[in-house]
Amino acid sequence: MEELQEKSLQRESVKIEIPQVKTKFEDLDEDLRLAIRCAADKKAEKMVALDLRSIASFTEFFVICSATNQRQVQAIADEITEQLKKQLRQSPVRTEGYSAAEWVLLDFGDFVIHIFDKDARDFYDLERLWRDAGRVELPLDI
Repeated sequence: MEELQEKSLQRESVKIEIPQVKTKFEDLDEDLRLAIRCAADKKAEKMVALDLRSIASFTEFFVICSATNQRQVQAIADEITEQLKKQLRQSPVRTEGYSAAEWVLLDFGDFVIHIFDKDARDFYDLERLWRDAGRVELPLDI
């Protein structure tokens, strides 16, 4: 009996890899490209753009970035909001967390911008939660 149990516990593990499709930055809509550039202009850190089109129906893209402090979180959110309104006449459908400025969410419908301070980003770890999403190839100069 011990021999049978030992054999059954020693299974081979199989790793299934899902190929990650990369979306090119140039293929994104103008409003999303502008939002990413605005965040970069305000020195957003560790910026990641996730393509959710194949796995979610509520939005197409997430942009996740970090800031060094709460004032910078708000400055990034302000720049994105102001420039999209000024240049493209587009405003967020919803804004969450602006006053606390630990995690600001700007929902533009087709894309959602998440701006975190360092501790909140580590805690919520959205990249891990949405690890099945495709990635957007962001230019190195951003």
